[in-house]
Amino acid sequence: MVYTMLGVRFTHLPSIKNSSLSSFNDDRRGNAVSFSLRKDSRASSGKIYARKPSSDSESSSLATTPSDKLGGHQSDDSSSAVTGHVEPLETVSQDTTTQVVETDGHDHTSASMSESFVQEVGQRRIPPPGDGKKIYEIDPMLKSHNGHLDYRYGRYIKLREQIDKNEGGLEAFSRGYEIFGFTRSATGITYREWAPGAKAASLIGDFNNWNSKADVMTRNEFGVWEIFLPNNADGSPAIPHGSRVKIRMDTPTGIKDSIPAWIKYSVQPPGEIPYNGVYYDPAEQDKYVFKHPRPRKPTSLRIYESHVGMSSTEPMINTYANFRDDVLPRIKKLGYNAVQIMAIQEHSYYASFGYHVTNFFAPSSRFGTPDDLKSLIDKAHELGLVVLMDIVHSHASKNTLDGLNMFDGTDGQYFHSGERGYHWMWDSRLFNYGSWEVLRYLLSNARWWLEEYKFDGFRFDGVTSMMYTHHGLQVEFTGNYSEYFGYSTDVDAVVYLMLVNDMIHGLYPEAIVVGEDVSGMPAFCIPVQDGGVGFDYRLHMAAADKWIELLKKRDEDWQVGDIVFTLTNRRWGEKCVVYAESHDQALVGDKTIAFWLMDKDMYDFMAVDGRATPRVDRGIALHKMIRLITMGLGGEGYLNFMGNEFGHPEWIDFPRTDQHLPDGRVIPGNNASYDKCRRRFDLGDAEYLRYHGLQEFDRAMQHLEEKYGFMTSEHLYISRKDEGDRVIVFERGSLVFVFNFHWTNSYSDYRIGCSVPGKYKIVLDSDGSLFGGFSRLDDSAEFFTSDGRYDDRPCSLMVYAPCRTAVVYAAVDGDEDSISLVPEDV
Repeated sequence: MVYTMLGVRFTHLPSIKNSSLSSFNDDRRGNAVSFSLRKDSRASSGKIYARKPSSDSESSSLATTPSDKLGGHQSDDSSSAVTGHVEPLETVSQDTTTQVVETDGHDHTSASMSESFVQEVGQRRIPPPGDGKKIYEIDPMLKSHNGHLDYRYGRYIKLREQIDKNEGGLEAFSRGYEIFGFTRSATGITYREWAPGAKAASLIGDFNNWNSKADVMTRNEFGVWEIFLPNNADGSPAIPHGSRVKIRMDTPTGIKDSIPAWIKYSVQPPGEIPYNGVYYDPAEQDKYVFKHPRPRKPTSLRIYESHVGMSSTEPMINTYANFRDDVLPRIKKLGYNAVQIMAIQEHSYYASFGYHVTNFFAPSSRFGTPDDLKSLIDKAHELGLVVLMDIVHSHASKNTLDGLNMFDGTDGQYFHSGERGYHWMWDSRLFNYGSWEVLRYLLSNARWWLEEYKFDGFRFDGVTSMMYTHHGLQVEFTGNYSEYFGYSTDVDAVVYLMLVNDMIHGLYPEAIVVGEDVSGMPAFCIPVQDGGVGFDYRLHMAAADKWIELLKKRDEDWQVGDIVFTLTNRRWGEKCVVYAESHDQALVGDKTIAFWLMDKDMYDFMAVDGRATPRVDRGIALHKMIRLITMGLGGEGYLNFMGNEFGHPEWIDFPRTDQHLPDGRVIPGNNASYDKCRRRFDLGDAEYLRYHGLQEFDRAMQHLEEKYGFMTSEHLYISRKDEGDRVIVFERGSLVFVFNFHWTNSYSDYRIGCSVPGKYKIVLDSDGSLFGGFSRLDDSAEFFTSDGRYDDRPCSLMVYAPCRTAVVYAAVDGDEDSISLVPEDV
């Protein structure tokens, strides 16, 4: 029996999920059949050279550990440095005396990381750090906390210096994937793994019939295990493409089989729970070749947040290929210029939304192969869309069979040991950002996705949890600076974020990095060389919370001043990506804005030719207003989760089975149903449904921003916040926005202030019939200003402001058109 799993073909084999219970030297030939058996034997002795470090008199307050360089097997495409040595952070290697360490019996030469860097990468370098003092000019209030900030920046400088001395620089240090895991040369395959807690290790898999005696690995003094597998006699690789592989280790907690930490692909065979690592190395002619260059970084960032698996209209797990062909053109047509993709890193638990990562270097096999993902990204680039990856470096799955947890049998290898290494709310493990090898792993991981898959940047998840030892749990941030710069700050994590941002922007100046931070950490979006953390954007998460708070109240209890304050309450000079709702609000247990507004009426009263209830009329009107004012006032970038542009009904519920707890309680599942784990794009496309009007309005909103670029304009002036009229008027860029949130009152001949004299025309009207409104405005009308100050503006004009309507006006010269209310198809 043969089955195919997303492009990798396997012979049906007995389960190996319990193999870790067997003897370390158990011969697995009776339990598995390999694709091809090796035709040669391998020597088991040889030499590599290692430099012995000498310690400084200083010692770090951090338990971090630089690694010294260690010459390993020389392949055509990987560096010669193999590291893993553990010393205090301040230690710098000065003794260049070499010693001999036994390893496999192949030709080895000693070379430094810096030499390898010059040979392989040329002059591609990350700029040196600055003095970190500009933050005090940008925000003088930070001077009162200069002790903490200078200490933090000093730690960053010291770490950069030690990486330069021990690893040949941050550029070389961030290429760990060229050393660890599987690397291929003309003569064979080298596999290396850092597992200092293991007492013995073997590489096992289909290629050697899972025989742990066949390919025993050697360990150097720094805990790095290594084996070289020469090519077969016919020149073919010892491990065929698509073969399942694992590392078997004798650990302090017993024998265990683990997926290699640097694995590039892993799959879950039918009927098995743990994933299996897969050696993914297709023939050159079968590898995907990128055809299109990366687009330029957009000035205004309009992000379409998406999830490949749930992007089908059918109750199924969708594929990279379908997303490429069906969803990307939709995103382009809607007017977004960036797509943010969730759940890319492999995660064994689908319902984790991709946030419990098990294999950090592997794209999720549920959706297709690595080459399918590359094809998706290449198509996005062809369409002019930048592609951001939702990357998770804030925590990891606690799985021990297919994740990093207890990888070498100890709980402190990649994570903090004990309570500090466990996130009680997320039920996951927390990285030790003070560990040298963890830094290598995470920095290399970020670079891998940029280099190998051509992602254009990242949205870093859970940054607030990283930056504080309390992880932002049960803490209310008030904006007092002492909340950010004290003993609760995890300096290790902040310094890591500085390093990864420096690395990303140094190698890819056009890359975009967004951080999910709810705390409001000062200097979060200031460049590292100026003393900041280095993100390009912060997610403005307070806006979504405010809308949920308001939607629980009557319209009469809304305060327009409260809305304006929340949307504009952000740090000067630090860019934000704002959203009215993201995937968080769409999850089961919560409600989307559309569902808060219209509730069960969405099921029966959304037909255009049918009767609409007052709840539906209110919901459609406010849905458009909420999204437009959020984009208009809330930030320099905008984000929307897929489907919410047309008010997707109901919630997201991943397939779940009943969960039986140890105390006998049962948490009911949903019969493993995918019915609510999909996106009903057909509803937004159906012109006979009111969802279509919401979709068209969102489309017009994106195209309005594309033409006028108002989100990134330096000009923002709020001229009116009238609590009695429930009216908000503001200028952003060259546009004037008028919002009437009153539930019944419409205002004719309503005077509004403006800064530019002349003729104005309507460029967007939420009440238009195309958008499901009542067409109470004449969109062809012209409005002329009057001299004299009004609302502290130099001139004014008279408009009609219908209830629950948002209208945008633009000054025009002569017969110049402002913008088409119906964007052209793309």
